[in-house]
Amino acid sequence: MEINAIMVNSAFILICTAMVVLMTPGVGFFYGGLVRKKNMISMLMLSFISIAIVSIQWVVLGYSLAFGPDINGIIGGLDYFMLKEVGMSGESVPDMLFMMFQLTFAAITLAIITSAVAERIKLSSFIIFGLLWTTLIYDPLAHWVWGGGWASQLGVLDFAGGIVVHIGAGFAALALAIVIGARLGFGENNLEPHNIPMTLLGGALLWFGWFGFNAGSALAVNEIAINAFVVTNISAAAGALSWLFASWMHGKPSSLGMISGAIAGLGAITPAAGFVGPSSAIIIGVISGLLCYGALLFRLERKWDESLDAWAIHGVGGLWGTIALGIFAIPAIGGISGLIAGSNSQIILQITGALAAVLFAFFGTIILAKAVDRIFGLRVTEDEEYVGLDISQHGETMN
Repeated sequence: MEINAIMVNSAFILICTAMVVLMTPGVGFFYGGLVRKKNMISMLMLSFISIAIVSIQWVVLGYSLAFGPDINGIIGGLDYFMLKEVGMSGESVPDMLFMMFQLTFAAITLAIITSAVAERIKLSSFIIFGLLWTTLIYDPLAHWVWGGGWASQLGVLDFAGGIVVHIGAGFAALALAIVIGARLGFGENNLEPHNIPMTLLGGALLWFGWFGFNAGSALAVNEIAINAFVVTNISAAAGALSWLFASWMHGKPSSLGMISGAIAGLGAITPAAGFVGPSSAIIIGVISGLLCYGALLFRLERKWDESLDAWAIHGVGGLWGTIALGIFAIPAIGGISGLIAGSNSQIILQITGALAAVLFAFFGTIILAKAVDRIFGLRVTEDEEYVGLDISQHGETMN
């Protein structure tokens, strides 16, 4: 590749990387508005600390485990420990830039999981859990799908993170919520969001950053990046509208439902963005809004306090989008034929990869969370939870 093409691609991925970095504080604002006022700083802190944790872990160990030379299809080797041999060469962009782009994916995945522990986790225990989860759950998932592991060898596809980010985070959040237990007063007291405009701001930052998340995953300025950009917006809009109208049938059309549907549509299109066209993106987005809204209602019926619905939105949305890739993929865009294009092989592969990720993320997180809880204790005391984590964990207030 000519040097000017590499420079153009690099400029594009530098911008996309910065956009994805912005998504992690976006998660903090999205979640921060959904909790009670006494815990808002805590939720913002958990997203920012996720960036800090992963930034160090990824440089020291994580990138190598995810993208190092394959070991039995399960994990990468330690050839890139401390970024050894990761330099400025590369096929479409420099390896160092690719490393940084992937770091932002790992960071937002950990931030999404904080949904499960809103208003009740000890910061020290989250730091320990975050380091372990990124190393033992996220890095293997990334290697399976993107780093040459068994899933990629089999032919499982995930354009920008439906399996690695959204299934991984969503089902891990459900597992972590089960281990840590429900908030005090869940199902009895008023736990309503304290600042919906803040949540809408967070959703806007996520919608904006998602263009870098998906289009940047083409790793080049090309037709695939343009297609990913377009279908990302289409699916978000379709998801927003379908959730809005579904919830409208049960009451009033809420802004919170609308933005939740948009995030559901974004999560669903993520694995398929480089393989499907605009018309399919509408279908994927509409179904994601309906499925994820149904998952939220199912969670509430079961009285699961996965507080801010990472499972319902990211987990279920990512699962649907991963399977949808196998249905709607067309050769003209990504060179892959889905079920509608006349091939049933890809959908089988997609279901296989998705189910493996669900089982690994869910049960792996349960084991890890129970271990951290037994050794360090995941949860704050009842008194600390009552006064709020802003004061009890950080000594700060909104006043």
